[in-house]
Amino acid sequence: MKELLKTIIFDQRSLQWSSRFILREFPAKYLSGPEIIVISGIRRCGKSTLLQQIRKEETEKDFFLNFDDERLVNFTVNDFQLLHETFMELFGNQTNFYFDEIQNIPGWERFVRRLHDAGNKIFLTGSNATMLSRELGTHLTGRYLLVELFPFSFREYISFTNNTLSDSLMHSSAERSAMQRLFGDYSRTGGFPGFLMTENEDYLKSLYQSILYRDVMVRNNLTNEKEMLELVYFLASNIAKPSTNNSLAKIVGIKNATTIKNYIDFLENTYLLFQIYKFDFSVKRQIRNPRKTYFIDNAVVRKLGFLFTEESGRLLENMIFIELKRRGEEVYYHAMRKECDFLIRRGTTITHAIQVCHVLDSEVTRERELSGLLEAMTLYNLTEGLILTSYTEEKITIDHKTIHIRPAWKWLLGK
Repeated sequence: MKELLKTIIFDQRSLQWSSRFILREFPAKYLSGPEIIVISGIRRCGKSTLLQQIRKEETEKDFFLNFDDERLVNFTVNDFQLLHETFMELFGNQTNFYFDEIQNIPGWERFVRRLHDAGNKIFLTGSNATMLSRELGTHLTGRYLLVELFPFSFREYISFTNNTLSDSLMHSSAERSAMQRLFGDYSRTGGFPGFLMTENEDYLKSLYQSILYRDVMVRNNLTNEKEMLELVYFLASNIAKPSTNNSLAKIVGIKNATTIKNYIDFLENTYLLFQIYKFDFSVKRQIRNPRKTYFIDNAVVRKLGFLFTEESGRLLENMIFIELKRRGEEVYYHAMRKECDFLIRRGTTITHAIQVCHVLDSEVTRERELSGLLEAMTLYNLTEGLILTSYTEEKITIDHKTIHIRPAWKWLLGK
């Protein structure tokens, strides 16, 4: 085993940096603190690259291993000590450790805790939210900081496409038009780095298969592939639409709604999709109400679902939701007499109401979006609200409430 570990360590060290490497945002204070740093997110969103970005900046960088390697299929928790000894034999004593996709090794958290208790700094990545949280919570409570990574944001996408943001962006018509075109491209291609390099649809197919079979079916000992495929297809074809476990069970042809709940939990654990609750001051009613489903990336939605070209509004809504997740917001939706797409909760208070609409091109659409937003603003005592569109920009006041209508690309850039 030691000779195999040496081969893998040196093979992985020889991998070259991508020529399209984009710096990801990462809190510098996390580097110097004593906590274990856990980078979590969907497959191929850039976790490994971020780990390499951190290694590149650190003085000690040799104790690295990516466990998503078929040669480590027989690696067990009992081999971690041998790995540590192999590292020291090759590189001497170091105190920084970097482990990629460590959740592949059952029991990993015990070894990591021992390293941490000995005063070492550890950086980890993983692709399964529940497995990580369960194992971290059991053995590493209070010892770690979690960083959730998503596919490229619009700002990162701009850097990837070798474009720049200038101070004249808000004033130059030419630059605003160029940014609008980039935004249109981003809404279509999404932000997975590997897909952006080639825009080869086979990349998305391969990504989905890895998630479905390795992270969902195999990891959870599932055998009915057809049920899972039909569930994902329906949800991707109906992004941003409310549904219940009972209704989904009938559509997919499953007798027990609990099975649907489990399937969705498994999918959420991989970061492929997310569900949000209708806000209610009663947690019991929240759980009983229909939920809305969003996917990690627009390119994935287009690949997995069946959407008509006129459904740009729901794709825009999906993009805005992912950005809210990227910003760490706690998100709900509002539905009473009217509907509002997103409510942001901080602590016990609803602090923001956001409506998303592709274009406000008719009086009917405008009245619907405004009335839904105003109902939410009134109910939650908000004096300001936001409507995000693909193009429109204006500010209006209704009943002493201010509504900002902004192009989504400006909001995505924080402008």
